Amino acid sequence: MDITFATVRLFRKEMNKKEIKSNKQETNEKAEKLRIKAKQSVEEMKVKKWLAIRKKAGRKIDPETAEVCCIYAQTLDPYGIYPELPEEYQQVGREYFAQSPGSDIWVLFGDLPRATRDALWEKHKGEKSEGLFY
Repeated sequence: MDITFATVRLFRKEMNKKEIKSNKQETNEKAEKLRIKAKQSVEEMKVKKWLAIRKKAGRKIDPETAEVCCIYAQTLDPYGIYPELPEEYQQVGREYFAQSPGSDIWVLFGDLPRATRDALWEKHKGEKSEGLFY
């Protein structure tokens, strides 16, 4: 078999093209992964900020004047902020929320300071109006 210099050169050129294409594909895949990670980080920051607002509002709630409610919600995502919650983590249960009068920020009892939460439980213990507390 006679391999000419031109054949070797052509073979190397084709291999170089494939290598460049492969490198470009790897670079594009890495870039896409970084974009996805950055987007997730931004979403995560938004969620953390949103939750921090609720925690802050929770510190201002007075148990004597607080409005309370109970809803059925995902127990692992009571605020409904994780739409991609895996099926094995989806379970519905009763979740309790409180807010200051005139506020539009409802705070999960679990996000309230312990003293506030305990005072609300004590205040509404045995209350059956509107089916809130049983």
